[in-house]
Amino acid sequence: MINKEQEKENESLTMDNLNPYILGVSDAVRGPTVVRAVEIEQQLKNNFNQFPFNRVIRANIGDPHASFNQSPITYIRQFVAGCTYPPLMDMPDFPIDIKQRVERLLNACSGKSLGSYTESQGIVTVREDIANYIECRDGYPANPNNIYLCNGATEGIRLVVKLLMNNNQNKPSGIMIPIPQYSLYSDTLSLYGAYQIRYYLDEDNNWALNLDELQRAFDEAKEYCIPRGIVIINPGNPTGQVLSLENIKMVIQFAYKHKLFILADEVYQENIYFTDSKFYSFKKIMMDLGSPYNQMQMASFHSASKGWHGECGSRGGYYELINLSEEVRIQVNKLVSASICSTAWGQVIMNAIINPPKKGEPSYELYEKERSDVLNRLKEKANLITDLFNSVEGVHCNRVMGSMYAFPRIDLPEKAIEYAKSLNMTPDTFYCFQLLEKTGICVVPGSGFKQQPNTYHFRITILSPTDEIKQIVDQFRTFHKSFLREWK
Repeated sequence: MINKEQEKENESLTMDNLNPYILGVSDAVRGPTVVRAVEIEQQLKNNFNQFPFNRVIRANIGDPHASFNQSPITYIRQFVAGCTYPPLMDMPDFPIDIKQRVERLLNACSGKSLGSYTESQGIVTVREDIANYIECRDGYPANPNNIYLCNGATEGIRLVVKLLMNNNQNKPSGIMIPIPQYSLYSDTLSLYGAYQIRYYLDEDNNWALNLDELQRAFDEAKEYCIPRGIVIINPGNPTGQVLSLENIKMVIQFAYKHKLFILADEVYQENIYFTDSKFYSFKKIMMDLGSPYNQMQMASFHSASKGWHGECGSRGGYYELINLSEEVRIQVNKLVSASICSTAWGQVIMNAIINPPKKGEPSYELYEKERSDVLNRLKEKANLITDLFNSVEGVHCNRVMGSMYAFPRIDLPEKAIEYAKSLNMTPDTFYCFQLLEKTGICVVPGSGFKQQPNTYHFRITILSPTDEIKQIVDQFRTFHKSFLREWK
């Protein structure tokens, strides 16, 4: 009989020889608190109810269809259904405008079927429609050959970051990332052995970017890396801010000064709630600024997963790469073609999102009604959750201007902070575990997104129904008061 020691000797992959870069990867959104939430859900299903609640509220992830029962948009699903099963178009009640769109798209597919491989960059018709969408949005032409379809924005972001990597372990490529940030960026940089140049967003100024802070981060990092790019998330995740026009201009000028490639994460561009806020794409402002800024190199990203439509599982997304030389473009296309192509279904859903029904078409009125309903509810909930959190003692929450998250700051007693550290746990993680165990509310600790030292936050979605948001904050208020009493 082979004992465990012998088994270990025969293992070809162990923790000792595993790729060390993987150890730096962590998934904040599906981290330890979520693992515990799943365990509690299973216990509740098995009628093992030792908790003061009967269900877990998943407020940790922006997945409208799964967590909050948002209905799919009729037009999107009809379009995908027609592309997937063309005989549906013979049905008399299938809208004529969708039939025409389906026929146009399938004519661009080999064998007129989504089951065939697409071009490596994506179906040409979809890329043409995305180019039209960008031109209408920004007022400047877009080239379909600069557009790449991908399996969610995540895949595109990883590919572009890969382009910026060098082969110098002593002085690797450095990428500037905002703090707080979506953990995709820190995880990707860890996986590629890149240096994370962390710049802090200004919480006291609605999470805006600050020029002095950008320069500080850049200057301090030069000793350890070769700065290559800067990531901006607008609207913000997890912070929910929308950058002003002047803020965007400042970032572009800073990037030009230091020859930084811009990675503009704009996946929430259609989710704007605050009356005084407006989305400006980085590409538009670069073009508005004129020479030399309009010659800067940049990638911008959009996604089917995010935004008000919430088609997360489709894994659709695209990125636009501008101002690359022809020689570099050839290398990019070579890298993209190695993956054959992104999923055709994701490409189709991305097409539906950026090319909705036009006024006068049969599908328009229902589409507009569904869209307005979703966005109006999100706007109401963004305002509500901000006001409610700010009514709780020891909690501070900036206005949720866009995206689908709030990122409240919590004041924690020193005794709780020290106790959490004795457990080898960040204080906000300890707090979020306690919140989960006492109320069933599952949120993500701010440390999962990084944050200013000695500040503590958590990320919560604004997707819950309005009545549930009120209930969540009421339960949170009761818990928070109890937590403060216990640890003071």
